[in-house]
Amino acid sequence: MTATRTHCPYCSLQCGMQVSRKGRVGIEISAWQEFPVNEGAMCRKGWTSGELRGSRERLTTPMVRDRETGELRAAGWDEALDLVASRIAALQGEHGKDTVAVFGGGGLTNEKAYQLGKFARVALGTSQIDYNGRWCMSSAASAGNQAFGVDRGLPFPLADLEQTDVLVLVGSNMAETMPPAARHLDRLRERGGKVVVIDPRFTATAERADLFLQPVPGTDLALALGVLHLLDAQGAIDEEYVAARTTGFGDVRRSVASWWPERVERTTGVATDELRALADLLTGADRVMVLTARGAEQHSQGTATVLGWLNIALALGMPGKPYAGYGCLTGQGNGQGGREHGQKADQLPGYRMIDDPAARAHVAAVWGVEPDSLPGKGRSAYELLDSLGDGGGSKALLVFASNIVVSAPRATHVTQRLESLDLLVVCDIVMSETAALADVVLPITQWAEESGTMTNLEGRVILRQQAIAPPEGVRSDLDVIEGLATRLGSPVAFPTDPEEIFAELGRASAGGKADYSGITYARITDEMGVFWPCPAVGPGEAAHPGTPRMFDDSFPTPDGRARFLVQEFVGAAEQPDASYPVHLTTGRVLAQYQSGAQTRRIKGLTDEGAFVELHPMLADRIGAHDGALVVVRTRRGEMKAPARIVTTIRPDTVFIPFHWVGANRLTNDALDPSSRMPEFKVCAAEVLV
Repeated sequence: MTATRTHCPYCSLQCGMQVSRKGRVGIEISAWQEFPVNEGAMCRKGWTSGELRGSRERLTTPMVRDRETGELRAAGWDEALDLVASRIAALQGEHGKDTVAVFGGGGLTNEKAYQLGKFARVALGTSQIDYNGRWCMSSAASAGNQAFGVDRGLPFPLADLEQTDVLVLVGSNMAETMPPAARHLDRLRERGGKVVVIDPRFTATAERADLFLQPVPGTDLALALGVLHLLDAQGAIDEEYVAARTTGFGDVRRSVASWWPERVERTTGVATDELRALADLLTGADRVMVLTARGAEQHSQGTATVLGWLNIALALGMPGKPYAGYGCLTGQGNGQGGREHGQKADQLPGYRMIDDPAARAHVAAVWGVEPDSLPGKGRSAYELLDSLGDGGGSKALLVFASNIVVSAPRATHVTQRLESLDLLVVCDIVMSETAALADVVLPITQWAEESGTMTNLEGRVILRQQAIAPPEGVRSDLDVIEGLATRLGSPVAFPTDPEEIFAELGRASAGGKADYSGITYARITDEMGVFWPCPAVGPGEAAHPGTPRMFDDSFPTPDGRARFLVQEFVGAAEQPDASYPVHLTTGRVLAQYQSGAQTRRIKGLTDEGAFVELHPMLADRIGAHDGALVVVRTRRGEMKAPARIVTTIRPDTVFIPFHWVGANRLTNDALDPSSRMPEFKVCAAEVLV
């Protein structure tokens, strides 16, 4: 059969691939050489992504929990949807609209994310909607909005990395989390550029670095303040750029004056000569890129940390300069597009804010409802989950594309909140740990079985095309939304055709920061993706070309200038002490993705299980041996896993991957005051044999 061009179901690269039928139910993955993001390259997750298609663990019929036995049993679609709708109506009749909450996912297509936000606010009338993308790049999003006036992960194409002079990666293990992107590091170095990696662990990405800095977890902001101090002392500030294109630098300059190298070393553990080496690299470069990722952002000071590094990029005059600037390496497949169109608590389509009367009026007109009928701002992701059931919040939760039991911070507490609900409904392709708790489980289509758009880390809107029919008994999330909306008596229709929904999304986003109104499925196919913003134009006018590179002439702020913002270092919410003497940090490994609900079920991927990475000095102190079980304990819980003794981690730090149940039972739920990002990346821990 002819292969269908589509995109990988995993990370934010959205690598191009070709999919064709293999046997009765299988699919075969092959390279799509022409797609510019990956040029035919993929990691092992992409090459094996078709294996879930024929898995015995694939859900193909709705499941309803029997009230007498407490077990899940097979049910028909009408029975399941009727049950969900009737229980929602009863709960809302007794407790009000907000008693039903919706939790979405950064893996949903733009069409699904858009419909989910519309469904929550129109069909359910609830303000309680957020999504797991809040735990992805929300700190970088908050920082970008504050400094630049807009949030787009990379305001330039990924390939621009190859042409910069110095690339600084803060908290990114690109070589393992998005391997095809790492080729840009190699090409950059081949042409004489330098790579700097900042991470508490010496990773596969650090192996490609010309300079590696290994700070104490949670101190990336202090490091940034120290770098800016040295740049100012060395006369490296681009005074002309700062005067012409920014505001606020005077206050920032004064705020970093006390961050001399010795203070930075005491705070971060990074030696003064290493700090000066970084400052010297930046001072001598014409073009500098600074990229942050989850390691810098998943902190209670995540937004401040990003702003600290963003201030460096601005001080050097880089944002808007070719092959230079600041960007964020988004994690989830649709982490960018997923929040632009309405499944985030405070946003409406087009990256409009829900408390803006003009935004409400515009979107309400597209939806055919009154602006006053739209609910206001709801709780952020963790706050929503923390308040569920016995916590005094919503009594029902609908979950789309998220495995909360594994991915939420302080996961044992969150699981207890889920268990206290009157109604938990989960849409998934497999029986995830969260689905196993549900009252109703609805089997939905996976990426190769449906069409829809995604927005990758560059802001490139791409089209996943359906390559194969879904198994009998499986429906799309769009069908689920429509079925429930109809049963609940929604005042407006919810179409299920993705292209029709995308056209409506375009109208709803028109004039917003993330304007998709000039993008069509045909354009995406012809141009291999279109970069937003891409507004529609009038009759007879040439189509807008899209915006691969932003900030050339100005920033989308009221005065067109970027903002320097003063940041004060506070440190992690929880510091080591006598009872919990080491830092715990979490992250990903090459063979797994997010909560592992998909990748752990693919035989072609190594499922090694959770492990605890620790330094030989720490291992000697506690008597741990490589491969032997150790216990990691924090104030929120404990877990047991094999020790992996390595010299690549700081002696005061342990690392656990979060793809398996356990790691997030330990993590701290302290929240960033701006982004509401939980502090996944650092807490105080004890390790025992």
